[in-house]
Amino acid sequence: MITFLVCLTLLVAAYFTYGRTLERICDIDPKATPPSRSHFDGVDYIPMPMWKTFMIQMLNIAGLGPFFGALLGAAYGPVAFVWITVGCILIGSVHDFVAGVISTKSAGRSLPEIVAEYLGERTRLFMRAFSVFLMVVVGAVFMSQPAKLIAARMSDSALNIPAFAIFDEYSWLVVALIAIILCYYVIATLLPIDKIIGKLYPLFGITVLFTAFGVLVVLLFGADKYQIPELTSLANMKLGAEDFPVIPMLCATISCGAISGFHATQSPMMARCLRSESECRPVFFGTMLLEGVIALIWAAMAMAFWGGVEGLNAHIAQTGGQAAVMIDEIATSIFGEAVAIVIVVGIVASAITSGDTAFRSARLIVADFMGIEQVSLRKRVYVSLPLFAGGLAFVFLVPFQIAWNTMAWTNQVLAVITLWAITAYLAQKRKPYIITLLPAMFMTFVCVSYVFVAKHMIHLGNHAVAYLIAAVATAILTAIMLRKIKKQK
Repeated sequence: MITFLVCLTLLVAAYFTYGRTLERICDIDPKATPPSRSHFDGVDYIPMPMWKTFMIQMLNIAGLGPFFGALLGAAYGPVAFVWITVGCILIGSVHDFVAGVISTKSAGRSLPEIVAEYLGERTRLFMRAFSVFLMVVVGAVFMSQPAKLIAARMSDSALNIPAFAIFDEYSWLVVALIAIILCYYVIATLLPIDKIIGKLYPLFGITVLFTAFGVLVVLLFGADKYQIPELTSLANMKLGAEDFPVIPMLCATISCGAISGFHATQSPMMARCLRSESECRPVFFGTMLLEGVIALIWAAMAMAFWGGVEGLNAHIAQTGGQAAVMIDEIATSIFGEAVAIVIVVGIVASAITSGDTAFRSARLIVADFMGIEQVSLRKRVYVSLPLFAGGLAFVFLVPFQIAWNTMAWTNQVLAVITLWAITAYLAQKRKPYIITLLPAMFMTFVCVSYVFVAKHMIHLGNHAVAYLIAAVATAILTAIMLRKIKKQK
């Protein structure tokens, strides 16, 4: 419990300490005219109350990460607490905040255009294609998984709805639910941001926070029954640890609770809705810290619920790593059927609200680089339809595990690119860019080593060689970037 409480305190304290430091570094100007007013269009550029932009950003970036990723990452043991806390404060929150500030100060520009300005024109085309691809993959994953979770609940409930397969792994019920979710995605992507997203997200956000708060209360006041393991070493406690080293595997397993490149693609949407630059700290820095808190709570509960890390690993092996099933089991056992349904609704809402904004973000990225105005509904439809078609094809043609692994790795690669871009930005502004340089180097090492460690990628079977390759690649990229920064100065 002590380790958990210390980590929780550090995450909360970081908002009032490191957050204010970052505001000074990034020259936050409360008097500057925000994009929501200078570029108001009634569709994407709309001033919104800060509490709404906070809730929307929180749900945009959450997805299934702080739930599923935290639960599976907890199998590594208390070292997961360290990664969530240190990663979230020193890497993820800085990544989200600086990227959000840059977008806010540059009329809400999308991530590829920002990266191109600070890393060079040759990155523009790659970033456009890479970002849109990731958005479509995220949209596809967050289309199928909520549908499967709802279908499982409906099939196992008193309704006892049969769910026979009609397409490979998909039952007719899952297909029907995917169709419903897709229809919602279309509406939410095309309508002005204050019509659907601005009205529903605050309600969904309350559900997610209620879920996390409920689990936290159980952990704090049920310590006799649910004992959270203490951090006594950085030992890897995962079953088959030799194949899953903490670096890079834990860093990829728990991404959204520590550092996620997907977040920087979502920030421009809120940058276009802020009423003042002073709202950047709560909306970009605060939401990432809150996501870290949620991940910390679920990781702690996962370790405590099955009597320790060993019991958690055994249950993961027994269920085949189906995090949705395990979370449902935790919720039902602790809170009962009625409250468990609310928790499942919160998780489903968190996933769906990341899926729709992924497609919306993809629309904005495509519209930005093609120069297509988005005031006209007809032009919004032209841009969006190919994106939805690609997402739907991905759902049914690509096995889920491949889709999930693809999303996990590309997500962290995007974080690396963003970290290098914001490092160049800070250097250009003559700011202490060390705060993003070190995270950029670390995440570069993580992503490169992951390629040579993970079994579903180029598995060398020798971690020392994988780390050597990653170290050399990181050193070369760092030298190139420092040379580029020196030229900019």
